[in-house]
Amino acid sequence: MADDVDNGPPLAGPARPLRVLVASHSHPEVSNGGAEIAAYELYRGLRARDDCEVWFLGCDRASERDARGAVLAQPYGPREYIYNTGEFDWFKFANRDMWFPAEISRLFAELVPDVVHFHHYINYGVEVFQHLKKAVPNCRIVLTLHEYLAICNHFGQMVTTEHLNLCYQSGPARCHRCFPDVGKSDFFLRKRYIERFFGLVDAFVAPSRFLADRYAAWGVPEDRLYVLENVTAATGAVWQPVPLPSGNVLRIGFFGQISGLKGIDVMFDAAEELAAQEATGISLEIFGDYRGQPPEFQKQFLARLTKAGRNIRFHGPYDRERVDQLMQSVHAVLVPSIWWENSPVVIQEALRNRRPVICSDIGGMAEKVRHGIDGLHFPAGSAMALAALLQDLAADRSRLDSIAMRMSGTAAVQADLEDFVDLYRRTALDDF
Repeated sequence: MADDVDNGPPLAGPARPLRVLVASHSHPEVSNGGAEIAAYELYRGLRARDDCEVWFLGCDRASERDARGAVLAQPYGPREYIYNTGEFDWFKFANRDMWFPAEISRLFAELVPDVVHFHHYINYGVEVFQHLKKAVPNCRIVLTLHEYLAICNHFGQMVTTEHLNLCYQSGPARCHRCFPDVGKSDFFLRKRYIERFFGLVDAFVAPSRFLADRYAAWGVPEDRLYVLENVTAATGAVWQPVPLPSGNVLRIGFFGQISGLKGIDVMFDAAEELAAQEATGISLEIFGDYRGQPPEFQKQFLARLTKAGRNIRFHGPYDRERVDQLMQSVHAVLVPSIWWENSPVVIQEALRNRRPVICSDIGGMAEKVRHGIDGLHFPAGSAMALAALLQDLAADRSRLDSIAMRMSGTAAVQADLEDFVDLYRRTALDDF
């Protein structure tokens, strides 16, 4: 397993531009999740290079096919395609859309890519790798793994269904306990089905060492696993530091998707603990959207928000273009997720804005945020520990000031477009 693409000296550049198709399970114009943002920023970065010819393929589950039954559309430009999805088997990630194989194969044959870099296989189905190999036999497949979907049937989060406890290892018996209506043999066959198509992937990319280790333990060959951070809009940029806000109130910001697994209840519970202790001078600011969550969660969130004290403020959704301005308005960014996060975009955004990250001490969060250097850790799921930490920081503001002053504005492990291009060339070595 490689920490970066370091298997010898870089290859000489190809005689012609490298033809790359970047494929994501969505599109930033459709949804603003971390995977689709990472995929699109990679596409934009590659398009700016002279040695690459690039296209983008996204998905839209909300759109209805027009009267002609168009499977593929181009609403966002001549180099960007959208697959208007059909029926999908979410258990084993099988695409049941009868029109998909022919249409996607036709697109592959038309573009003739050297490499297709998938960010996810949901919506396409794992069979898409076979469709690609049949349409363009010499094409190489790169797959970035964003969650633990192949490993865990619980939305790829690796937490138990009943109490949301952290799960450390999957297996037919363990998974059956979370899903008693699904037989152990079904989980066994599910893994075999996914493995069959994963065998066609030439290189797997993990944005964190933690995720790479989990997939290696599950069965992905280590010699095909590469640890490479996702590309962001600010990759390679040098940002001038913006001082922490003045004032007597310590402002802690929560940014991004609002959900139970993102730890929003940990934040509410910490706010209640602070209120019970009559702690003042701490404001918990929520910037994000809850409307994509199940109706039951939305109802619970709004109920908690209605009862929340004065130490919580909800600002609602925000445009991606405003995230830097909003982050610069807080003293620290809170990432209280209760699952093994891989490489949250919000952490990269906080680091580039030189805002210390207060995060759970597990998974990719603890890996990306070095305690005392990029931010501070607290025990995952512990609202009392979070409340105590916030009280300490309010009492001694110099701790955050000191961390912010030392922050470089970049992550410890940087994303680099050259790393991805080098990986593409290595996997496609036979063709160049």
